[in-house]
Amino acid sequence: MPTDPRRLSFLLAVHRAGGVLAAAELLHVTPSAVSQQIARLEAEEGFPVLDRGPRGVTLTPAGRVLAEAAERIEAELVEAHQAIAALGEGVSGTVKIGSFQTAIRAVVAPALGELAERYPAVEISVMEHEPAEALRMLRAGDVDLVVLERDSDVDAPAPRGSHDVPLLDEPWRLIVPAGYPAPERVDDLADATFVAGEPGTASDRALQRLARTLGTTFTTRHSFYDFDTAIALVAAGQGVAMLPALALEADSVDGVQVVRLAGLGSRRLMLRHRATRHEPSPAVRAVVDTMVEIAQRLELA
Repeated sequence: MPTDPRRLSFLLAVHRAGGVLAAAELLHVTPSAVSQQIARLEAEEGFPVLDRGPRGVTLTPAGRVLAEAAERIEAELVEAHQAIAALGEGVSGTVKIGSFQTAIRAVVAPALGELAERYPAVEISVMEHEPAEALRMLRAGDVDLVVLERDSDVDAPAPRGSHDVPLLDEPWRLIVPAGYPAPERVDDLADATFVAGEPGTASDRALQRLARTLGTTFTTRHSFYDFDTAIALVAAGQGVAMLPALALEADSVDGVQVVRLAGLGSRRLMLRHRATRHEPSPAVRAVVDTMVEIAQRLELA
């Protein structure tokens, strides 16, 4: 499994701060978030990166190699940001973004303030569309950048003439009606009735993947595209549903219970822009980089 380079920032923070608690303060996240990112890094690399002793933590040999790589990446990013800053007001133009509700709420909208401050000559236009419609508009040149979703089990390369940039992975959650016995393992879902996502959506593909994993075919009732629709149907006792973490702003949602289960996988959000022999415009590149920064700050453990 390839290493997610975003996890290296957590390892570097632990190295510089001298421990998980201090790193959490440095990054303005919870200690649990730091520990989980380190655990995922170790799982991806197949080696421990920290020696955990009574006097604190130190880097293992593998951890030192990765920390040095993280420092090199950080230095290159600093140089890149300095180069962009040197462009100053030279970064200008209009960038049209096609996206959907959860991504707009969590990433696109928060990026707008920072973009206005950093690149005042860049005008942003946000349009809410389903991914399929947004892709059609990208091919037609009606938008410059789209946010896409996919179940993380699907690894489809971008088609010729376009380029994908990973934005974030968010865990799938299970929602069940309030008062319904909460399942403790994915195996407990084999006989459940699901409210299913519209065919072709990441929710639909994730449910199909889960069914294959359990060697069963789920009973389904109704279908949804909007996550608020799924919540309403589950609250009405029509079944259970799998939703991405961004669709659930809190673990307490009226009428349903949010259940975290290992083995549900995650939804991956991607940014796609047109690709030619030339790099995307400085304005599009500025928007992409800023949105990736915003996504990295989210706590979705």
